[in-house]
Amino acid sequence: MRYNSNFPRNSKQVKVSRTKEELLAHANSVTEKLSIRLKWVLKRSMRPFNVDDFSAFFSWIMVGNILLIVLGTTTFASLVIFCMNTVFAQELVAKMLGNFLTKNSNMTVIFESAIVPDWRDGKISFNKCFLSRRPKNRRKNVFEKGLQADAIANAIQRGESPDDEPYDDGNYTQFDLTIDQVNVSLSFSKFVNGRGILDEVEVHGLRGIVDRTHVVWDPDDDARNYKNVHKPGDFEIDNFRMTDVLFTLCQPAEFRPFNVSIFNCELPVLRKNWLFYDFLNANNISGSYDDSLFTIHKKQNINDFKDMTDDDNHWKRVTRCRVDSLNVDHMNRGLDGPFGWITSGRVDMIGDIMVPEDEGISIGEILQAMTESLANEARRAQMFARKSASTCNQMPLPLPNDTTENASKYFILDLQMTLNNVKAAVPIFTQDLSYVNYALIRPIVGYINSRKTYVPIKCRIIKKMDDFDGSWTIYDSALMDDISIEVYDAFANYVANEEVRTLRMKRVGFWSLQIFFQLLLMSLGAIA
Repeated sequence: MRYNSNFPRNSKQVKVSRTKEELLAHANSVTEKLSIRLKWVLKRSMRPFNVDDFSAFFSWIMVGNILLIVLGTTTFASLVIFCMNTVFAQELVAKMLGNFLTKNSNMTVIFESAIVPDWRDGKISFNKCFLSRRPKNRRKNVFEKGLQADAIANAIQRGESPDDEPYDDGNYTQFDLTIDQVNVSLSFSKFVNGRGILDEVEVHGLRGIVDRTHVVWDPDDDARNYKNVHKPGDFEIDNFRMTDVLFTLCQPAEFRPFNVSIFNCELPVLRKNWLFYDFLNANNISGSYDDSLFTIHKKQNINDFKDMTDDDNHWKRVTRCRVDSLNVDHMNRGLDGPFGWITSGRVDMIGDIMVPEDEGISIGEILQAMTESLANEARRAQMFARKSASTCNQMPLPLPNDTTENASKYFILDLQMTLNNVKAAVPIFTQDLSYVNYALIRPIVGYINSRKTYVPIKCRIIKKMDDFDGSWTIYDSALMDDISIEVYDAFANYVANEEVRTLRMKRVGFWSLQIFFQLLLMSLGAIA
């Protein structure tokens, strides 16, 4: 019998191939054909599913979802929100998301929808949000969906209603804010590491009012007692952007309300425990504060444009802060020192913030600047010694003892200020003169008033990085106290130089007059 090459050698392959073809040939609908092909892809057979098959499918689905959550947290959350955010589920979605995003706060969050407009951006968008923090009962601290107009009306009604008895005294910053759009991206790895689940945040179109009229404090209290205490889960946003921000700020002590606007804000990192420090080291911030323009940006370096490096430059890229024509009443309320003596005028400020590199730093310049500021640190310690004994025991003032090992943990602020059209007055109460030399008060005030049109000031502030740990303002970081001390030293030097110059001019004038009389007498003797 002649061998036929077209006949398959493996009879099992013939049976399997014919079985699949026969099943597909006998299928009457597209659904049956799709089921046959799916089983053939999954099992390579037509036997019924058993326990092993179901366990394999379950394991594959679980592992796939876990990988999706870990590697694509924002995508996974977007899919969940997109599936749940239907006409009948908007109430549930709004409540769940509001409760999740504000579980560690006492705010009321109201928004209309939570959608993902563009999957390519990989962000979750919340449109038309309303944030409010007012004294209210705990049972009314709910998260609900609704219109912004209704939310604002309810917040105003709660603030004016005498029957709504708050559960706290309201001694904190209160606000009512509306936001057009908030875009966030999530990170599962950061959440596991205790750094919050937020990865990137973008805020667009913020409007509202920030009310601090209810804030009261003890004059002898130390602002450093109210620093933020780091807790696991505090947010650490890697990329924060904010545009089109405008709100009205109401300060305590019957200070006039004024507007604060931010045109553009870009921060490479925003941490809850280093909030003030991160804003000082922003990539770009521009806006206005009480109609005074301010900018914070990275100062350009010539090495950025040339293929050369300076071995003596061990600083990171310098951050420049600039404020133009700021009313001096923002700086003299409740402060000791020269700013408290100035009653009116405007201030122009330019500050260069330098943070040393972690490796290969030049300790010499830092030690020299720290040596110059030791006397100021001592006066600052004496100033804080006026506080209560309990306050001083709770927050001891750190002094730079071990300067060699921890020199890299200091940052330097070179501050240039220009006082324009200022007027100063001698303080009435002597407690305002606790940390300065009383003999120089009147000369400094006279110096300011004699040169009220233009008074330049240059000083350098040295601070420990630990002072910004938990700091949210310029006061709880003690930066304002350091600036006050350095400004006083600058004024004292100017007054001393002015006195030396005046004495020198008197001596030169007396010497000139003496020479003139000698020449006159010699001339008269020659004539005689």
